[in-house]
Amino acid sequence: MPKIVCSPRFSARVAGFLLIGLILAGPSACSGGSATNPQQPAADASGAAGGRGGRSGRGGAGGSVPVVTAHVVSKPVPVTIPAVGTAEPLATVQIRAQVTGQLSAIHFTEGQDVRKGAPLFTLDARPFEAALQQAQAVLARDTAQAKNAQSQRTRAEDLFNRGLIPRDQYETMTANASALESTLAADQAQIENARLNLQYTHILAPISGRTGALNVHQGDLVRANDTTPLVVINQVAPIYVTFSVPGRYLPDIRRHQSQKPLQIAAIIQAGVTPGSQQAAPASPGSSPTGGTDGTPASTPADPPSTARTEAGAVSFIDNSVDPTTGTIKMKGTFANADHALWPGLFVQVTLVLRTDPSAVVVPSAAVQASQAGQFVFVVKPDRTVEVRNITVDRQQGDEVVVARGLTPGEEVVTDGQLRLTTGARVTTGTRGEGSGGRGDAGSDSGGRRGNGGGGRGANRGNQS
Repeated sequence: MPKIVCSPRFSARVAGFLLIGLILAGPSACSGGSATNPQQPAADASGAAGGRGGRSGRGGAGGSVPVVTAHVVSKPVPVTIPAVGTAEPLATVQIRAQVTGQLSAIHFTEGQDVRKGAPLFTLDARPFEAALQQAQAVLARDTAQAKNAQSQRTRAEDLFNRGLIPRDQYETMTANASALESTLAADQAQIENARLNLQYTHILAPISGRTGALNVHQGDLVRANDTTPLVVINQVAPIYVTFSVPGRYLPDIRRHQSQKPLQIAAIIQAGVTPGSQQAAPASPGSSPTGGTDGTPASTPADPPSTARTEAGAVSFIDNSVDPTTGTIKMKGTFANADHALWPGLFVQVTLVLRTDPSAVVVPSAAVQASQAGQFVFVVKPDRTVEVRNITVDRQQGDEVVVARGLTPGEEVVTDGQLRLTTGARVTTGTRGEGSGGRGDAGSDSGGRRGNGGGGRGANRGNQS
C-alpha cells in the first residue's frame, strides 16, 4: 500500500476523503508498516500439530498395520471330484397277489421295517383248501382205476402168451393201464398246483426293507397280478447313491480304481426347526480344475457343522458316457445302518481319487489376485511384509493347496491386505485391534484438528 502523508494544507474536502480512506485502510495507514495478524501464530501451531497428527496416523503406533495372519502348513489333502447324487434303494419290490381271494389279515403297519420271510398278508384260504381236497380225491380215484388196469394187463399178458386172447385185446388193456398211469401223474400235478395256490394265500416279504403305503384294506377282494401293487418294499440298508461326473475324468477314475476301491463321502444337510430362519445353501464347489500332475481337483464347500457325512465306496461305473451331457453315471454303495440316507434324497457327493500326503496348504482368504497372477503377503521375521507370487494347485473348501511359492511354517496375512504394501510393518491381532486405525496418536497440543489430521494421514498412508 502506498505511504500516505497527512498535511494541514489540504482542503477540508480532501481531508474528508482522506479520513474515510484512513478508516477503511486500517491502522497501518499512517504507521508506515504492514499490520500483523495476532491469530497467525496460533494457526501455525495448530497446523503443525495437525501435521504431526497426520504422520502419526499413517501407520498408527510406530507405523504398524494391524493384520490377521496364519501359518502355512503341510498336511494330507485328498484330491476329490464334487457331484450331486440321489439316493436309490438297493432293491424295490412291488407286492402283488398271485391268486384271487378276499384279504383276511394284514400283518404289518405302513412304513414298518420288515425282514425277509416275514408275513405281510393272508387271504381267505378256504376255497384253496377245498380245491386241494378235490384234487386229492381225484388222485385217489384214478389210483384205484390204475391198479385195476394194471392187474388186467398182467392177466391179459399171460393169456396172450398162451394164445388164448387175440393181440388187439391185449394191446387195448395195455394202453388203458398206461393211460391211467399218466392220469395219476396229472392228478399229482393238480394236487401240487392246489397246494401251491394254498401257499399263495400267505404273502411273505421277499426282501428285507421298509414298507410303503398300503393300497388295500382288510376285507378287500384281491385279484391275482393286479396292476396296483398291495404295497412296495424298498431295501434301504445298504443303499445306492447315484451321481454323474464329467467324462473327461474317466481315465483318472479307472486308473485309481484299479489300485484300490474309490471312496465316496455323501454330505447330508441337517434340517432346521420349522419356521426358523434358514441359511443360504452351501455351494457344492466350483468347476473342477486340473492339478499340476494332470489329476482333477475340486473346490467342494466344507460341510456345515449341522451336516452329516456318510462314507461309501464306488460299486458301479456305467459302460458308456452320456453323449447329451458328456457325463458318466456312477453308483456308490453305503451301509446306511441308521437309515440316514433315504430313497430320493439329494446329497452332495465327494469322490475321493487319492490323497496328497504332504500338501502345502494356506487359508483361501490369504490368496489375492492381480493382473500378474495370484499372490500372498508373507510376514518376515522382522514383522515386515513382502509380496510373494504363488502357483495354486487347487482349492479344497476354505483352504488352498499351493504348488509353488510357499514353504511350511511361513506366516501369511489373511485379513487386512488392503492396507499393506511391500515393506510395511505389521502387528498381528484380530480385526479392530492395534493402533493407527483412526490416527488417534496425534499430538495432544494439536487438539481436535490434530486428531483429524492424523486420520487424514492414516488415509494417505493406506492409499500409498
